[in-house]
Amino acid sequence: MKPPHTLPIIGITMGDPVGIGPEILVKALNNSKMYTLCKPLIIGDSQIIKQALKLLNFKHHVHIITDPDQGKYEFNTLDIMDISTIHTDCSSLSGPTIETGTAMQDYITKGIDLALTHRISGLVTCPITKTALKLAGSQFHGHTELLAHRTKAKDYAMMLSGKTLKVVLVTIHIPLSQVSARLTREDIIKKIKLTHTSLKNRFNIKMPRIAVAGLNPHAGEESMFGREEEDIIAPAVRLAKKDGINVSGPLPPDTVFYQAVNGRYDAVVCMYHDQGLIPFKLTHFKDGVNTTIGLPIIRTSVDHGTAYDIAWQGIADHSSLTEAIKMAAFQAINKKAQKK
Repeated sequence: MKPPHTLPIIGITMGDPVGIGPEILVKALNNSKMYTLCKPLIIGDSQIIKQALKLLNFKHHVHIITDPDQGKYEFNTLDIMDISTIHTDCSSLSGPTIETGTAMQDYITKGIDLALTHRISGLVTCPITKTALKLAGSQFHGHTELLAHRTKAKDYAMMLSGKTLKVVLVTIHIPLSQVSARLTREDIIKKIKLTHTSLKNRFNIKMPRIAVAGLNPHAGEESMFGREEEDIIAPAVRLAKKDGINVSGPLPPDTVFYQAVNGRYDAVVCMYHDQGLIPFKLTHFKDGVNTTIGLPIIRTSVDHGTAYDIAWQGIADHSSLTEAIKMAAFQAINKKAQKK
């Protein structure tokens, strides 16, 4: 166990106050082990956290601070940077409002800025929705796009990570009908390289093994079912290999995930959102973590949404958030070791 003063400070944004974020955040920090891995700092709203504590009948002390260095970071004490002051009983709301959506966005931007200025070592985000972002006047579809814009990251990707499967997406939030037209050799090469670098630097895998999934059934089967593999994906894989990356593909999507889960590959680069997320969530529905690779900061997140239908009932599962906090701390420690 690391001495407390050497542990990384991990900021955790509260997410949409109307969703399950406050509840799972309080539940995740109701575990003394978290405080042996990192110094957890809540970026949110102390009034909402107190509502969540009352809902769960937890007796933690709420410690409001204005600077990460002021935190006590002790079990049973929740260190919080108050970014909003919402007095509404969120359990009475069925969906986000302008006030809660704006607050949610403010938590994220504050967390990003703290990470960029090295006031915290990593950022964990609780769930948000596009609806809430729109109410807040945002131009972004989700966390990933907002993070990339604010950190000025040009090359980035969404990685979903669990103990047995990691997937990286080439395209993210676009209609399935547009995927083929949006695929380029350059983008696929970038995602392969990002995956390789992140597996080495953030996950401490010395010689990463990467698989690239095809787009079409049977990976095109010699262009019988489409030419994307022949014209776009295979050339990208060949170029990545020339740079010394251990990468295979394009491989049939119906078998590559089985091979990865059974240890043949460390990650699978996928062509579109559901190609990667369906097998990933089948394998890691409760403990999966979303981490954005290619950013200048460490960011992990839960791999689920706001779950308005069960919010503020005390029944939400906090497993994914627990794993996201652990992963952020793990990546922060690896990143620090890389600098030495």
